[in-house]
Amino acid sequence: MTGNVFWIFVSAMVINNFTLTYFLGLCPFFGVSGRLDTAFRLGLANIFVLTITSVCAWALNTFVLDHAPYLRLISFILVIASTVQFVEMTIRKLSPALFNALGIFLPLITTNCAILGLALFQTNRGYGLVQGLFYAWGAGAGLTLALVLMAGLRVEGELSDVPKIAKGTALNLIIAGILSLAFMGFAGLFAAT
Repeated sequence: MTGNVFWIFVSAMVINNFTLTYFLGLCPFFGVSGRLDTAFRLGLANIFVLTITSVCAWALNTFVLDHAPYLRLISFILVIASTVQFVEMTIRKLSPALFNALGIFLPLITTNCAILGLALFQTNRGYGLVQGLFYAWGAGAGLTLALVLMAGLRVEGELSDVPKIAKGTALNLIIAGILSLAFMGFAGLFAAT
């Protein structure tokens, strides 16, 4: 069991990274990755939302949706929207500066397809509570890793002598493509879990 959850965590974080392999969560990936501190904090907010979503998806799938599987998608969307609303209110209360720095991207966690993807992937793979939590933590760590890597490379790109034609969006897309290729290279290292 311990080895199994370890590989679920590593697989979700590196091998099957939601952002760099599945291309989920690209809106915050490009929108908030301009500064390292903001990217890291949004990553932490994503980890929290993913954890709550994982527990709720497991509970809904185990106790409620056995008799009504057609309600799965709408139930997951309601849980995600409620969780993000709670996170938004908490951050607004505890850290107004972070709330202002995240701007529109904090409410966009509600429509972040990585969050919904976690609930659906976890359910389809038949993960239990513990496996689902490790899957959520791995996915959250992977999202955070992608955000921080992108932010660091974008800051470095701004400080480097880059031709004008490649500055801005073009450079960001090139960086994202190279990061994605690097993470897809991990796919052959371990058997998919």
